Amino acid sequence: MREQLPVWVQEWLGVIVPLGQVALIILVAWLLRLLARRLGDRLWKRYDAPPELVIGSRRVVTFLISAAAFLLILQRLGVSGTVLWTAFTGFAAVAAVAFFAAWSVLSNIFCTMLILATRPFRLHDHVEILESGDKPGLGGRVTDINLVYTTLQEVDDAGEARGSVLRVPNSLFFQRSVRRWRSAEDRRRALKAGKRRESSLDV
Repeated sequence: MREQLPVWVQEWLGVIVPLGQVALIILVAWLLRLLARRLGDRLWKRYDAPPELVIGSRRVVTFLISAAAFLLILQRLGVSGTVLWTAFTGFAAVAAVAFFAAWSVLSNIFCTMLILATRPFRLHDHVEILESGDKPGLGGRVTDINLVYTTLQEVDDAGEARGSVLRVPNSLFFQRSVRRWRSAEDRRRALKAGKRRESSLDV
């Protein structure tokens, strides 16, 4: 059937067919990601899962689907499976050596698992890392928890955002004492009570 087509059509088929296959792979990957996200949201909502676990599962699913789609696209563009496997194993070996060399990264990843399991704080909680005793240190509202860092939105005494964020290594939460408030209102009340105690001691 291909021989019955005009010559110029046959020449363009070598370009159009791979591009169509690539577009189809991207479309299927997008639909799979959307379907997995909806199914995951229903499942996590049913079991009342913490937001940190929901966000983490979304990232893992997105990474797996994107990686599979990328490998399929490379294969459709003519890259052989042997080359892909060789490149993957080489990259995995280098990554393994790099991870074992970076103990701090491994420590932060392990501490992330502990944070998700023990839940010393959750998203949108206000936390403060105490340097020594009752001396205040880094603090803010928890806006994100990933494999290495916890992002804190800095706030003032009134609980208003300052416009700057802190990215605190997760291992630091297990090296220092952490003060936690459920909401900005709880934090304001605690700060007011602390100031009243200080003023009474000064008198």
